[in-house]
Amino acid sequence: MEIQYELTEEDVVAFNLYHVKNSKVGKNSLQWQRFVSPMIFLLFAYFLSVFTDMAKGPLFVVFGLTAIVWVLLYPKYFYFHITRQVRKMLKEGKNDGLIGEHSMKMNKAGITDKTSMGETQVQWGGIQRMIEDTDYIYIFTSTVSAYILPKRHVYSVDGLKAYVEKRIKL
Repeated sequence: MEIQYELTEEDVVAFNLYHVKNSKVGKNSLQWQRFVSPMIFLLFAYFLSVFTDMAKGPLFVVFGLTAIVWVLLYPKYFYFHITRQVRKMLKEGKNDGLIGEHSMKMNKAGITDKTSMGETQVQWGGIQRMIEDTDYIYIFTSTVSAYILPKRHVYSVDGLKAYVEKRIKL
């Protein structure tokens, strides 16, 4: 089986967002930052009310509303921040082996992915899992690394999935 595809910056960003949204570490990080920060806001309001002459009511209303807004809007900011960081990292150096044209061949031995910068090979035993979302198929070679296959370049998504699943289970 052979697939010709092009990876764009958007594809790499999509993979990183998928990974953060679905990994245990990413989920824990979001939850920790989303709910601990508002608790700190409220503790700050408490200490201000104890150690200053500020009125408790308005102080807790302001900090309480800030905490509520934080809890509601923080996930959007979190994913925006991840997107921005990935884009910055991609702009730091040459990414010709990642972004651009790819030619992937799959056979009984494994997967070979060729780019303008070289090729990578992995045997089927080195494939950890295959995950599908609405626009991509990710073939993971480690917990943080995967071949990113945009479905827009795959002729038969079901055929590809069946082929990979058969090889992974051998």
